[in-house]
Amino acid sequence: MNVREAVLTVDETQTSFLEQGPSLVERAARAAAAADADGVDRDARFPHKAFEVAREQKLLGVMIPVEFGGFGASIYDVTDICYTLGRACASTAMIYAMHQTKVACVVRHGHGIPWMETMMRRVARDQWLLASSTTEGQNGGNIRASAAAVDHAGDTVSLVRDATVISYGAEADGLVTIARRATEAAASDQVLLALAKDDYSLKQTQGWETLGMRGTCSTGFELKVDCPADRVFPESYDKIHAQTMTPFAHLCWSSAWAGIAAAAVTRAQAFIRKAARSSGGQMPPATAHFTAAKMSLAKLRALIAANIDAFASAEHDERALSSLDFQSSITLLKVQASELAVETVMHAMRTAGLSGYRNDGEFTMGRHLRDVLSSPIMINNDRILANAATSTLMSGVPTSLRD
Repeated sequence: MNVREAVLTVDETQTSFLEQGPSLVERAARAAAAADADGVDRDARFPHKAFEVAREQKLLGVMIPVEFGGFGASIYDVTDICYTLGRACASTAMIYAMHQTKVACVVRHGHGIPWMETMMRRVARDQWLLASSTTEGQNGGNIRASAAAVDHAGDTVSLVRDATVISYGAEADGLVTIARRATEAAASDQVLLALAKDDYSLKQTQGWETLGMRGTCSTGFELKVDCPADRVFPESYDKIHAQTMTPFAHLCWSSAWAGIAAAAVTRAQAFIRKAARSSGGQMPPATAHFTAAKMSLAKLRALIAANIDAFASAEHDERALSSLDFQSSITLLKVQASELAVETVMHAMRTAGLSGYRNDGEFTMGRHLRDVLSSPIMINNDRILANAATSTLMSGVPTSLRD
C-alpha cells in the first residue's frame, strides 16, 4: 500500500466513524452526561468520568487532520463541543477548551516537523490530553513576556520554569509551554515547546482552593524540562500567539462560558414555568430578569458566532489574521464575552431569587455563578483593555453598518 492509499484508508475510516455514529456534538453530550459537576466542584477534583467518555468518543483528537488519524474538525465543531460541555460542567468545558487551544498550535504550526506530527498522531490515536503552561512567576498572566529561558546544548534543550498555574498539569499526557528563546534573549523573544510527559517533571509549589472552576486543578509547579531540541517550534511565538493561540483560546473559552450561561438560563426558565403553574399562570415578580437573561445570552452567542465566522474566513490568510481590526476584535472578544456571561448568570439567578441563591434546591445556580466569575479574572480584563488601548485608537470607526 502506498502513502496515498494509506491516507485514503485513514480518511475513509474516520469518515465512516462519523457517518455511521453520532455527530461530534452528540458525542460531546455523552461526555457531558457523564460529568459529575457537583462532585467535581465540591471536591475540587479533575473530572475523570467526563474525560473517560470523551476519550471513548474520540473527542480529544477531533481537530487533528485526517492524515494523522483525526477528524479534521473545524473551529465550528470545537466551539460547539465547548458550549455543550459548558452547559453540564464548567471545569470539563474549560479543560477541553485549553486542550484544544494547544492542539491547534501543534496542528497549525507543526506540519512537516517529525516530532509535531508524532504528537498529532498520539493525540488522535491515544487521546493524549495536553496541558498549558503560560503563567509564570509574578507576571500576572502577561504571556508575552517570559522570565525562564531555553538552554541549548547540542541536540537537547533544558528549561526550569516557575509555573504558578498549570491547569490539570498532574493529569495531562503532554504540555505546551512558552519560554525565552535563549538566555541572552529579550523577555518578549519567545518560543513555544510541545512536550510529552517524559520530557519534563513537575514539583507542586501551590494548591488550588478557589471560588469556582475548581475541577481545573490549576495548581502551581516548578516545571523542569530536559528534552530533544525538536520539541521547540521553529516559528517564533509572537506569530503563533497572534494567528492561533489567541483566536482559539478566546473562541473556545467564550464558548465554554456561554455554555455556563445557557445552563443558568435553562434553570431560570424551569423556575418561571414551575412558579407560573403553581399560581394559575401568573408570572413571578422577577420575570423581567429572565427576559434580560435571554437577551444577554442572545448577545453573547451572536458575539461569539460573529468572531467564529471572522476567524474561519481568515484562518489560512496570515495577512488577515495579523490585521489590526481582526486582532482587536478577537482580543476584545474575551473581555466582552466574559462580562456578558457574568451578566447573564446574574440575571438568571435574580429570576429565581432565593431558589437560585440556595445551594440545595433544583434551581440552584451558585456553582454556575462561582464558575463564570472566573472569566473576567482569567487573563484579567483590565490588563487586556489597557494593552489594547493603542491599537483601538489606531483602528478606524466604521462608516456603515456592514463594513
